[in-house]
Order: sequence, then C-alpha cells, then structure tokens
Amino acid sequence: MRILALLILLLIAPAARADCVVLLHGLSRTEHSMRVLQEILEFHGYRVINHTYPSQDAPVSELVNYVGRSAAQCGTERMHFVTHSLGGILVRAWLANGNPANLGRVVMLAPPNHGSEIVDTFAESTLTRDAMIWLNGPAVPQLGTDQGSVPNQLPPSVDFELGIIAGDIPINPMGPIVIDGPNDGTVSVASTRLNGMRDHIVISATHTLIMVNPVAMAEVLEFLHNGVFDHGITLGAALRKLSNPWPQ
Repeated sequence: MRILALLILLLIAPAARADCVVLLHGLSRTEHSMRVLQEILEFHGYRVINHTYPSQDAPVSELVNYVGRSAAQCGTERMHFVTHSLGGILVRAWLANGNPANLGRVVMLAPPNHGSEIVDTFAESTLTRDAMIWLNGPAVPQLGTDQGSVPNQLPPSVDFELGIIAGDIPINPMGPIVIDGPNDGTVSVASTRLNGMRDHIVISATHTLIMVNPVAMAEVLEFLHNGVFDHGITLGAALRKLSNPWPQ
C-alpha cells in the first residue's frame, strides 16, 4: 500500500520546475512574436520572462537596459536567454559587461552578429537611410557590416554557452541580391556565426518567422537541455519533442 501511495503521489505531483528563460524579440517586433515559443517553454517547465522593449525608439546603447530589467526578474534562478535577431545583439552587449553568476545558456535565432548587408544598402544614400530610420528606428543603422557597427564593436568571441540557429530561406527579395551566400533574406548564415559559440545549425526558415518554426523551437529546447543541437532532427522528431515534456 505504501508503494502504491508513493506511485500515486509521483503521478499527480507537479513536475519540477526548470530554469528561468528570458526571451528577447527582434527589431520592430513585440513580445507577441515570441508568444508561441514562450508557451512551448512553459509547457516544458521553464519560467519565462517575455516583455516588449521599444526597439524602434532608441539606439542599442539604451535598449540594452531592457535586458537587465528582464534578467532581474529571474532573481537567483539559473537564467537562460533565447533571442531573435536584434535581441541577440542586445544580449551580447549586456554580457560584455560581465556574466552574471546565474547565467545558463544562450540561444540566438538569426542574429546579425557581424551586421546585415541590407542595412548597408539602405545606408548608401541619405534618402534611404532617413527612410530606414523613420520606419524602424535609430538602432537600424547601427547594424551594418562595417567595422564601426555595434555588432562589430562588441567582443569578437563569447565566454558563455552559446548556440546559434540560422535560417536559409530568403523571403525578402533583396536578400539574394545584396547578400553573398546562404541567407534568410536579412542576415547571412556567415554573419550569424561567432567565435566561441558552442554549436551552430542552419535550418530551412525565414528571418521573419524563424522563432515559430517547429524545428527551431525544438532545437531551442535541445540546446537549453543538453548544450548542443540535434543536427539530425526531422520535422516529425521536432514535433514529438515539442509535444512531450522533457523529464526534469
């Protein structure tokens, strides 16, 4: 009877909660763009911090402050980051001042770690540069590929567990025209790479929708749990991982 009672308790007891995950959306997006990923992570037991920051209203130097605000909500729990595009640059900038003691792993989705040629193209004339800033804010011209851009002024190597997921479907027609090599329409696969990263994977996804791609979301879980990606994953395997909570 005691054994039976213990088994019943184990079955009805809530699963042990995993770590805290901070989500950071990309440029001109909001927390809603990361909502599906948030729900997946919560389903797998993580406590998720997912807030909108004013990506169109301030330069990178000011937007970095929002990383700290979200990170503070994790308290002393082990803290991971999952970012999309500009969010990855903000995390790099925030961690450039030192890694917190509770830092866990970081997964970046389509980060312009060496800038974007799309930004370079729009910055070639005053008219298109001003239009770019008017549409997307002062952080945009800071994300080019020149050596003075914010991404290229950050430390060239990372000292934390970093996994990077790149896409190679250019939904933006300008991508194949102005970006050399495989790209997602906004960022080249080559630009996503970073010295010191733990793992890197390229999937069939666009820059705009990579954060809701089932394979990408499954790979996020894989890296947070194991510190490496599953390079042999299929769509079916990804869907199974998403729908079956990992044992804590």
